[in-house]
Amino acid sequence: MDFPDIAAARHDTMMAEFERRRKARLVTVPTDDAEVKARLRSMDEPICLFGEGPAHRRDRLKEILAERGETFTSAAERQAEEEVKAKVEQQTEIWYHEGPADLQAARQFIADFSLPRANQRLKNSRIQQAKPDPEQYAKTQELHKRLRSLVSTASQIGDDRPLSYCRFSPDSSMLATCSWSGLCKLWSVPDCKEIRVLRGHSTRVGGLAFHPQATLSLSPTCANMASCDADGVIQLWDLESDTPIQSIGDHDQRVPRVAYHPSGRFIASTCFDNSWRLWDLEKNMEVLYQEGHTAPVYAVSFQCDGSLVATGGMDACGRVWDLRTGRCVMLCDGHLKSVLATDFSPNGYTLATGSEDNSVSIWDLRRKECVSSLPAHTNLISEVVYEPQDGGYLVTSSYDNSIKVWSTTTTAPLKTLGGHTGRVMAVDVSSDCKYIASVSYDRTFKLWSPE
Repeated sequence: MDFPDIAAARHDTMMAEFERRRKARLVTVPTDDAEVKARLRSMDEPICLFGEGPAHRRDRLKEILAERGETFTSAAERQAEEEVKAKVEQQTEIWYHEGPADLQAARQFIADFSLPRANQRLKNSRIQQAKPDPEQYAKTQELHKRLRSLVSTASQIGDDRPLSYCRFSPDSSMLATCSWSGLCKLWSVPDCKEIRVLRGHSTRVGGLAFHPQATLSLSPTCANMASCDADGVIQLWDLESDTPIQSIGDHDQRVPRVAYHPSGRFIASTCFDNSWRLWDLEKNMEVLYQEGHTAPVYAVSFQCDGSLVATGGMDACGRVWDLRTGRCVMLCDGHLKSVLATDFSPNGYTLATGSEDNSVSIWDLRRKECVSSLPAHTNLISEVVYEPQDGGYLVTSSYDNSIKVWSTTTTAPLKTLGGHTGRVMAVDVSSDCKYIASVSYDRTFKLWSPE
């Protein structure tokens, strides 16, 4: 070997030794000899060498850790790391409870109900896709022009306390609102005259929903509407009396939202006990108690076919469940804070989620991924609602006192609706797409329509 090669090899050896010593100096080990021995034992190293004292043992542990590129962690730190790891595993684990015998019959009913609807939806989608591009473009431009002309056409004080939620009736002739006073009210559209005050809750009402056939083919004396409150009570209402006709549910904690299945036979409710439930109104019983979220479940919405349901939780996750099998078919994991709103597009495969992190995420169920994330508002998102006919636009409301209308083709904002002096608690779009309704902490509700 030549002299330059020998010198280079010695230089490399010396530099490696200097680097090893430098790393060893940076390694921090405890002065407690018991902890040093415990770490050596966990690394399959001898805990004591002949003639070795505590100081030399510490130096040997430093050298071993530096050589392996590790740092010293105490038993308490390792236990904390294991607890964090276990918590993460728990968050990703889905729990299923054995249901009653009627659950199988309910799943069979939902499958028989949803499959023909899915088939019809796909046929309509093919018809729309077969239309010439210029015709579809002209229709989209006309829709955007109409949305940019939205103005407030009516404003009404809804209660003495903040309003919490609103929903249009299926025929768009009425608007139902609820408030922190425990009252639900029905208003005529578009003149906003009070029709009826519904008294049955003793605490603040968080959500309400109309039966899919209410004001259409369903008798006014049947259960046309459901509402839920902070005591965990769900009340069913007809359209002719001001008292509930039935109470369902035995929730021990707050129920923030309820939703009717498209068939009208079932109601889904979310609860702050980290679960959501499915109720069979024909048999007046709970057929499904579903856990899976690791924090309170807040939002719930059904897909138009009736086969899927989406839930949003305060664990910053949304989940999509197949009601025919009971399985969680998609995890919507991407928000940084609580998911407070969910809604399916009429196309059947697009889901919107609104979060406390001020953003709205758009998910494609076919690809099982987030296809768009909108920094929608400057405060938390309280509600997301798709236009109910063909999903041509998305409406969001926020605690920044505003409502925004978004194009679903370009995800661009089309209009910002301002006028509320308090945070906007909820928003809805009428089934005939003529009106948008919003309710606010300022105790008012407003109707918005094109000029």
